[in-house]
Amino acid sequence: MWWRSASFILDRQQEQNTSYPPNPESLLLSSPPPSMADSLQNPKPDISAYYQTRAAHHAVVTSDWLSQAQAAVSLQTNDDVSSGSDGRVAPTGGGTGGDNKTFSVIDEFNSWRKQPDLAEAVAAIRALAAVIRASQATTMMELEIELKKASDSLKAWDATSISLTAGCDLFMRYVTRTSALEYEDFNSARYRLIERAEKFGEISYKARRIIAMLSQDFIFDGCTILVHGFSRVVLEVLKTAAENKKHFRVFCTEGRPDRTGLRLSNELAKLDVPVKLLIDSAVAYTMDEVDMVLVGADGVVESGGIINMMGTYQIALVSHSMNKPVYVAAESYKFARLYPLDQKDMGPALRTIDFGVPIPSKVEVEKSARDYTPPQYLTLLFTDLGVLTPSVVSDELIQLYL
Repeated sequence: MWWRSASFILDRQQEQNTSYPPNPESLLLSSPPPSMADSLQNPKPDISAYYQTRAAHHAVVTSDWLSQAQAAVSLQTNDDVSSGSDGRVAPTGGGTGGDNKTFSVIDEFNSWRKQPDLAEAVAAIRALAAVIRASQATTMMELEIELKKASDSLKAWDATSISLTAGCDLFMRYVTRTSALEYEDFNSARYRLIERAEKFGEISYKARRIIAMLSQDFIFDGCTILVHGFSRVVLEVLKTAAENKKHFRVFCTEGRPDRTGLRLSNELAKLDVPVKLLIDSAVAYTMDEVDMVLVGADGVVESGGIINMMGTYQIALVSHSMNKPVYVAAESYKFARLYPLDQKDMGPALRTIDFGVPIPSKVEVEKSARDYTPPQYLTLLFTDLGVLTPSVVSDELIQLYL
């Protein structure tokens, strides 16, 4: 029921907290920083910026198991993480540097976004961390307002990207916890915020690797895995299985409308993994040969369902009817405070579709690029928080946003 959803519980707690007196620091606020609305324009407003990026670049376990996986990941070299993975250092001088350039969170985000292996949400997290370093705020409340404006700017840059919105919201919640604001000295509190921002960025960056390690016990020798489209975290899972000398084969759908499944099949071929490319409509035809379905997700919603590229829902339906498990690999920064009841509850993420032949103007074309898969058709979710059943996702969302 709606009154038991994670959003309702969190909103009710927020309403209860409004009775507390305002922070005295708010009396010290200076004028808010200039608006960044001019930087928010999407070059192709008719197409989701998320799918523009995607097209240009083609995300039930015990505590011991989870801690072992996280410990194993922590042994890897983190030099590329601390330096931005390409040696790039975020600006630290704000708008007072020698070049006298004004810091723009959108420009910072776009520079991180150019890295093909960096998820869009992680790029936003890195950009928001740079906002703290570059800030000229003199009070904590002023810094919070500046962060809020930067977060809203990033979310408005592409309102259709669920992971971008969820990543910004989780960053704001994680970094600005009250425990970080208990310092009397502003500079001490600011340094604490920077530490939290860097830690959150590092956790998000490592999420994909943790998921890959947690999922290995579910991939057995001789299995056949059906994947849909291209997902970085799914590729990482399969790559890790191949490195562990597991023998399996993969059926890769074409992945309309952006045909990213072609890229995933090419990447798997480079790893010497047996792969077979399917057209999307051949899923039911080949399902009797499949042992499991493994997909990524654009977003994980409160019900435990997922929002992912178009065709995921029908694959889950076919799998469910033939008793095949459906596994979802998704990072925790994709957990969103959304509760769609049907396919039309989501904001449209439009994508131009090339049919290869001219389409008469009187013919209407469905351009939505994603669909919603309800939780009853999903078996397990592989996340950096552990391997979860869809029913516990709401509880994890409450913990993330508390």
